[in-house]
Amino acid sequence: MVILGLTGSIGMGKTVAAGHFRRLGVPVHDSDAAVHNLLGPGGDAVDAIDEAFPGTVRDGCVDREVMASRVFGDDEALQRLEAIVHPLVRQRTRRFLARQARRGAALVVLDVPLLFETGGERRCDAVVCVSAPAFVQRSRVLRRPGMTAERLDAILTRQIPDAEKRRRADFVIRTGLGRGHGLRQIHHIVRMALTLTARNWPPRAEHRR
Repeated sequence: MVILGLTGSIGMGKTVAAGHFRRLGVPVHDSDAAVHNLLGPGGDAVDAIDEAFPGTVRDGCVDREVMASRVFGDDEALQRLEAIVHPLVRQRTRRFLARQARRGAALVVLDVPLLFETGGERRCDAVVCVSAPAFVQRSRVLRRPGMTAERLDAILTRQIPDAEKRRRADFVIRTGLGRGHGLRQIHHIVRMALTLTARNWPPRAEHRR
């Protein structure tokens, strides 16, 4: 089973790319969705977060806006939150991989925004980075409800720069050039993955464009 890591900085179009993989029949594990579940009603992280950050849990789930305000600009608080959430996400990722292996999946995708930042690329056979020009990225993100330039800049300071992610990735999907362009790139990656074994994967260098 080939494990493909899918990553990209905020606003680069990673969610759209993940959707393309799903439509091609590739199982995708969405780490953001896993976090939402962990913080939602009955989520496995709720009690620990309530203890570590009193006042952030309401009606049995974490209030994400209140939580964001507590950790915004506070590295120590953010690290405490990540120490609670990240191990639980990794646990769910392992369950996903085991389930897909039992089903005989030839290719799976791990959709992880902070793949390189958390060392998650070590569990992947290859990494795909979704990228877009900086002006496209900012335009997309600043249209989101509640987003400000200050908050965006704070998020970007905690993410590896796009150029470094592209350098470290095995494949780069360029967005901002039309949906069809990105879909063709994904088709190419999937075709290659399904014709190669994990031992021979990935073919390096020539796809880092």
